[in-house]
Amino acid sequence: MANSYLNKTFGTPTNSATWTLSAWIKRSSLSGSQKFFTAGSSDTDRTEMYFASGGNLSIYSNLSGTTATLNSTRLFRDTSAWYHFVVQNNNGTVTLYVNNQTVSLSSSTLGTNKINIDSTAHYIGRQVADTTQNFDGYMSHVSFVDGSVVAPTTFGETDSTSGIWKFKSPSGVTWGTNGFHLKFENSAALGTDSSGNTNTFAVNGNLKQALDTPSNVYATLNPLNLQASSPPTIIKGNTGISAIGDNDNVSTTLGGEFKWYYEAKCVQSPDGSNGYGLGVGACHVDTFGHSGWSAGNRSNFVYSEAKWYSNSLVNAGRFVQGNGNQVIGSLTQATAGDIIGCACDAANGKVYIHINGTYLNSGDPVNGTGFIGGTTGKSGMWFPFFSPDGTDYGTLDINFGNGYFGTTAISSAGSNGNGSLFEYDVPSGYYALNTKNLNTYG
Repeated sequence: MANSYLNKTFGTPTNSATWTLSAWIKRSSLSGSQKFFTAGSSDTDRTEMYFASGGNLSIYSNLSGTTATLNSTRLFRDTSAWYHFVVQNNNGTVTLYVNNQTVSLSSSTLGTNKINIDSTAHYIGRQVADTTQNFDGYMSHVSFVDGSVVAPTTFGETDSTSGIWKFKSPSGVTWGTNGFHLKFENSAALGTDSSGNTNTFAVNGNLKQALDTPSNVYATLNPLNLQASSPPTIIKGNTGISAIGDNDNVSTTLGGEFKWYYEAKCVQSPDGSNGYGLGVGACHVDTFGHSGWSAGNRSNFVYSEAKWYSNSLVNAGRFVQGNGNQVIGSLTQATAGDIIGCACDAANGKVYIHINGTYLNSGDPVNGTGFIGGTTGKSGMWFPFFSPDGTDYGTLDINFGNGYFGTTAISSAGSNGNGSLFEYDVPSGYYALNTKNLNTYG
């Protein structure tokens, strides 16, 4: 989370001039400058690794006015993927690897710096001087080796079937005095060190554990596929939406051709006095690539949605396909605190919506009846889809299977989650949108 970080002050190192950092990172926001590993005490006493506003990885050091800046020539702007970053510092000379590939830097000379220095505060996810440039996204298996240059192959390996670089549990590592390995496997103590050194970090802010890992990537809202004219505000690790303009549509990083399910919680009710609401549902892949998701271009939409209002049921449920627009009236409206579930049978183009466990239109995803969408559907790749209408339509927190609405855990897990965590029972045969299920079910 953007207001969360870990911190620890190191003791006397094995070798302050030689170290290796390994971190698996999935970005959420691409805006601003985001620090992910830093050390020091002030603007003129710091070394920081961060993602610059342009998307490149930068390493910056300032020691009493003596500065060094190392910028990667490659950009990292994919919010749907995990990157594996390995930074090796060998007596002031830096080498950067990403997914086991060497990445060129504008300079390889870092020289004397604040990382791995005795009595120096170290931070994961925060700027040294203040908290205005915290990291926004996900991290997994952050490792630090004090006194050795360690190859990326210690922390990852190439999958023999897919050829994709994947996580490997490090073994046989000489960690050194200040070395650590943060697995983030204990939700009650996320700063726990598993290297054997007990170099545990203090946890600050609303840091939360996620099931989204390099081994199984979950869907999140996609900041690269937004309404063109007035994009919504995407928050909370790309699992929350707080839009600010009319028809600020957004979809997700992952879609599927199988049967999938997610839940969205109404955090703040919209102002329904003018018929405003926020659609929750799914869209067909045909929607993608359209320039400008606006009301005037609804003929290009293929999606289902259920809209809720504070005092109106107009268009409370509808299916939009081509130029069609089927309205299902007299549906239960959702207000603040309600949870909307969406089950999509992508192979048959059927979308089902429930509010607090009761499906609209007497829908039954298991039997295939009562779906929002009339008598015909459109098969193929479908994505979760959110379609605001109006200028005051509240906010949403979305659970794609991690078990959280924003920073709030679900109150009790429903059944049939198949390893994912949802508030309500998942219909039989439906699954969360993650890479494991995509690989298994398509």
